[in-house]
Amino acid sequence: MLALVGLATVIILLVVITSRLMSPLVALIVVPVTAAVLAGFGVRTAQFMLSGLQQTASVAAMFVFAILYFGIMTDAGMLDPIVDRILRAVGTDPTRIVVGTALLALLVHLDGSGAVTFLVTVPAVLPLYDRLGMDRRVLACVASMAAGVNFLPWTGPTLRAAAALHVSTTELFRPLVPVQLVGLAFVFLVAFMLGRREARRLKLLPAGAATTSVAREGERAALRRPGRFWVNVLLTLVILGVMIGGLVDPAVMFMLGTAISLIVNYPSADMQRARIDAHAKAALMMGAILLAAGSFTGIMKESGMLEAMAASAVQAVPPSMASHIPFILGLASMPLSLLFDPDSFYLGALPVVAEVAKTFGIPAIQVGQAALLGQMTTGFPVSPLTPATFLVVGLTGIELGEHQRFTAPYLFAASVVMTFASVAFGVSPL
Repeated sequence: MLALVGLATVIILLVVITSRLMSPLVALIVVPVTAAVLAGFGVRTAQFMLSGLQQTASVAAMFVFAILYFGIMTDAGMLDPIVDRILRAVGTDPTRIVVGTALLALLVHLDGSGAVTFLVTVPAVLPLYDRLGMDRRVLACVASMAAGVNFLPWTGPTLRAAAALHVSTTELFRPLVPVQLVGLAFVFLVAFMLGRREARRLKLLPAGAATTSVAREGERAALRRPGRFWVNVLLTLVILGVMIGGLVDPAVMFMLGTAISLIVNYPSADMQRARIDAHAKAALMMGAILLAAGSFTGIMKESGMLEAMAASAVQAVPPSMASHIPFILGLASMPLSLLFDPDSFYLGALPVVAEVAKTFGIPAIQVGQAALLGQMTTGFPVSPLTPATFLVVGLTGIELGEHQRFTAPYLFAASVVMTFASVAFGVSPL
């Protein structure tokens, strides 16, 4: 019963968000609270919510101040010289720009953090997309695909899978290298196709479209601080370097960075208030949505819904299909990211699935490898259970449902392509 309530909760949540029946903020609060109350948890639901909020608070703070920080840096014009150099290098060809976005996200994600990937990639190229009038959904999609397919031995899903199955990350990951190369080739193919589509779309825009962008840029010229360029770049590099190195909590770094950036670029109190007001709406909305997502995750975890869903999913596998478990799991792994957070799946469901497969002669490691083809790899950038999803939509300024509708099919296709590649390379049995 609890598993059914959990499944219904997730499905209803996704439906009302993607169909725009509710805003993400409202849906993330109303749907799980209603489900928990109907399931008989009553006032205990509030405790579940608080548990989720406590785990999300620092992440929400980081996102709020990250949006303020990059908004201030954009106002100050830190990214203008970078955009100009990129334009000189690739011209104004949308195809090259979209493929370059995929390459940048791929390289940044070598550290294994989806949040860092989006924090670096999106602010770096978003002004370029806006200057040319390109679709921001394409940016979110391509960055998500590059980060999702680029799973590595030191990324969270691989580490969790290795720990749950008691195998080394090298043993788990090495056979997947050719599979991943196929997935990355697919990412760049999609980036090329989306770039070509953008090029065709932009040719059909009315002549006044570009003029509007130039006029808007002219209004912001008074905010530019070209004399502070290197100071701003150095400050950004320090923040990202300390954050990636794990020396100081990201929330603290972006809080300090926001304060310093305001002092350096806009020393007067009135100007500081104006810059904060200009970006407060986006920052507040992102923080509120992220806290609501934490509340949703807390209810799903503490109520036992996620655990019950995992157990039911394992029991639903008929013995006749046991030999196909890795292949089926590979195909289902990306959509499962919408139902399970990383810990619940890899540390809860995966060992049970692997044990079931083992009784039918299927090595547990093959089950883990199949899961890595989508579960919180290609699936994490669209899952409401991961903060990085809200970060990419917050930085690009698009709606969550819009991002999911546009990007999820491509991420699922990448997962399917890698699953069939794993069969072709003999990694997974069919």
